[in-house]
Amino acid sequence: MDEGNGVPQGAEPEGAAGAEPMPEGDFELAKPERPSPLHEPDPYSTPPYGEPGPWAPAPPVQHPVATPAQGTLMTPPAVGAVPPEPAPAPIPPAPPIAPIASAPPTMPAAPPAPASAPLSARQPPADPWGRYDPWAAGPLQQPGAAAVHGGRRPRRRRAALGWTLALVLVAAGLGGLVGGYVEREGIGGEVTLPQAKGVPAGRAPDSVAGIAARALPSVVTLHVSGSDEEGTGTGFVLDDRGHILTNNHVVAPAASGGKISATFSDGTSVKATVVGRDSGYDLAVVQVSGVHGLTPLTLGDSDDVRVGDPVVAIGAPFDLANTVTAGIISAKERPITAGGEKSDGSDVSYVDALQTDAPINPGNSGGPLLDSRAHVIGINSAIRSADSGAETESGQAGSIGLGFAIPVNQAKRVAEELINDGRATHPVIGVDLDMGYSGDGARVDSRAPDGGPAVVKGGPAERAGLKAGDLITGVDGEPVHTGAELIVRIRAHQPGDRLRLTVERGGTEREVSVVLGTAEQN
Repeated sequence: MDEGNGVPQGAEPEGAAGAEPMPEGDFELAKPERPSPLHEPDPYSTPPYGEPGPWAPAPPVQHPVATPAQGTLMTPPAVGAVPPEPAPAPIPPAPPIAPIASAPPTMPAAPPAPASAPLSARQPPADPWGRYDPWAAGPLQQPGAAAVHGGRRPRRRRAALGWTLALVLVAAGLGGLVGGYVEREGIGGEVTLPQAKGVPAGRAPDSVAGIAARALPSVVTLHVSGSDEEGTGTGFVLDDRGHILTNNHVVAPAASGGKISATFSDGTSVKATVVGRDSGYDLAVVQVSGVHGLTPLTLGDSDDVRVGDPVVAIGAPFDLANTVTAGIISAKERPITAGGEKSDGSDVSYVDALQTDAPINPGNSGGPLLDSRAHVIGINSAIRSADSGAETESGQAGSIGLGFAIPVNQAKRVAEELINDGRATHPVIGVDLDMGYSGDGARVDSRAPDGGPAVVKGGPAERAGLKAGDLITGVDGEPVHTGAELIVRIRAHQPGDRLRLTVERGGTEREVSVVLGTAEQN
């Protein structure tokens, strides 16, 4: 029995599909070609030498292909049909094929096969490993058979593509981290420093820059030279006629034949002349000519100023023109005195000043102190240095944050009088004070310096009932501690104003009403 075909050897299969009955007569089957052994048979037929020895090269691995029985007719497959994949079968031992000489006499002779040539045994391909695909699904491919790819190869390809994409993402992430570290640590490459862009050209009107932009064209730097001294100060334009307000101590060196030049912020420099000055208020007015298009600064209201209000000071400290500083109003009604170089004290300035922490230095004298609307609220006049009292610009001490300005309400009246009359009036009560008194309050002296009475006859004090030796301890309810402080309080007003004085006499304190008079001082 042939295990591969299921038909007894030497017998014809019965009822084979597509087979025709063989004609009677003698027939002979074609003998299959057999490969010759690599070694000649051992003539002695002594095992194991009767057949090729184990040292012969092993043939390639072959998988058996099911073949029909010899002599069975093969029906050609239909055009376009895919032949079914033959199921693998175990390899049976190859039985020896005996040549068939002839059929038994009773067996009819088989007609010749319709095929032009008998079936021959399959020959293995020359290179059975050349068509081996290690990634193909399923069992090993059979040599000579068409490779059939299952459904697992696309899945494997998609998996490989997914891993590739994942690797690319991981590499990109690592590259970003490394690049960020390199940039943060500044490793390699040239250093490029960041710079702000798109800074707006304009500034808010109430900012320091906005105030300075509006005020600087109206501020001038004054260079003054005299017979024995020279100095630098500041002034600002009062009107379109060329009147400039400044401090008296700035122009004092040129009072007798000196020279004054005014330089504007655009560099224009012209000569200036003194119109009028007053040492008691430390104010002066000069005038320039030949300059057109002057823009005066607007005068504000110093009575409306509050402690803590922001302010801007403009001047030429140490001859550094157009210098802008900023601060706040740190106090009001500070009684200060400045000057006093003359023996008679006629050059002493008494100011009920505004105090500011805006840096003011020598050269700022006469410059404007501006509020947030760029309105003038004071004229910078004095500073307090670390080793001295209040000093004018003649000293070289620097700012320690204590600057003083004349209130603009007081400066406005004095400037108008200097322009219109060439001199200013001072409010007085008509008494001489004992400036050497060390007690608390201002005491009326016993007599005047020229030997006359200390209380002026017919003056405001005499009409109010004051006498020599009276001690004045308050003005309008505010305490007064020294004679200089009383003068400052009085000069903060103008002639014709009514004041309430607190007077102590013989241990008894009372209040008196005084209408201020007028005195002239050049």
